Parts: sequence; structure tokens; C-alpha cells
Amino acid sequence: MSVPLYQAKAELFRTLGHPVRIRVLELLQDGPKPVSALLLEIDVEASNLSQQLAVLRRAGLVESTRDGASVMYTLSTPDVADLLAAGRRILGSVLADRDGLLVQLQADGRGR
Repeated sequence: MSVPLYQAKAELFRTLGHPVRIRVLELLQDGPKPVSALLLEIDVEASNLSQQLAVLRRAGLVESTRDGASVMYTLSTPDVADLLAAGRRILGSVLADRDGLLVQLQADGRGR
């Protein structure tokens, strides 16, 4: 039996709910990278990065291939990069709205 679409979407967003996972996905937007390169860019222990990569792999957001002694990671689909871009746009809009509200509140002086 398959899960409802809303439940699958919730699971996807839960997967994205960790800063290391988001950073990995951001770094992979530029193309495939070995784990060693990811470790240089992300300030975590190798074991923590390995766990987060496993979560992303199980969710189908990244794919891994072995290249000699290295394991290379890549985004599973360009849609992942599109989702990150949408997140940035939404965040920018939300923060801009909050800043606008703050400016209005400060200009009013009474907080109404």
C-alpha cells in the first residue's frame, strides 16, 4: 500500500530539515563531489557526514558512485537544485515581509 502524497511530501521536507544535509545539497549543485571535498567544506566529523549522506541517499536526493578509492556524490535530479532555489526565494520573501513589518512598527512607534 502506498502512502498518501501529503505524507510523502512531509517526509521529504523532514529529510531537508537538517543543516548539514542542506549544505551537502548546496555544494552538489556545482556537480559531483567526493566525500573528501565535502568534508573540507562542511565542519563536521566524517562519521556525521556519512550518516547525513546515507539519509539523503535513502531519500533518493543524491546518488553515489565509487571512483577508485573515492566515493562521489551527485544530485539525483536537477529538481533538487530547483527546490533549493525555491526555498531561497521563499525565505527571501518571508524575511523581506518581516523586515517590512518591522519598519512599519518602528515608524508607527505605537506597535499597532
